[in-house]
Amino acid sequence: MTKHRLLFLALLAGTSVGAAHAQNAPMRGAAMQAAPAVDPAPRDPALRPVFETFGGKAGLVALVDDFMANLMADPRTRPFFAPVDREHVKTELVDQFCVILDGPCTYTGRNMEQVHRGLDIHRSQFNALVEDLQKAMDKHRIPFRAQNKLLAKLAPMHREVVTK
Repeated sequence: MTKHRLLFLALLAGTSVGAAHAQNAPMRGAAMQAAPAVDPAPRDPALRPVFETFGGKAGLVALVDDFMANLMADPRTRPFFAPVDREHVKTELVDQFCVILDGPCTYTGRNMEQVHRGLDIHRSQFNALVEDLQKAMDKHRIPFRAQNKLLAKLAPMHREVVTK
């Protein structure tokens, strides 16, 4: 794994010194209110060319098929996906990625906090999921820069996915 990818994984998982400090800092005033949920599919028109780089919706379907295969082959992530309707999860992921990349899709799934509530997901398991997604993107020869554009949009969701 390259140094840049390791740094990005650390950023994605929220392990930066600043984030750790902010999590331990006392909350004051408006900061004491619950943070709003992160939009699970924040459309970004600037990413339309990245959608094309991913191969459009057909490319996303193929990518997510391999991503799910990776998740099921990975003992760190398999327990979370074995008992669920994987076809439904794949459909939701395709739509989520498609919307984020400004494709012609609509995401109708639940927000990340609702989906992951009670699953006791550790940071290491979240990092494993990111690795499995990166392996799928590498297999599909998605350029590193395009991978990072998608991952950067997904990164804020780690706060709602990591529940333990």
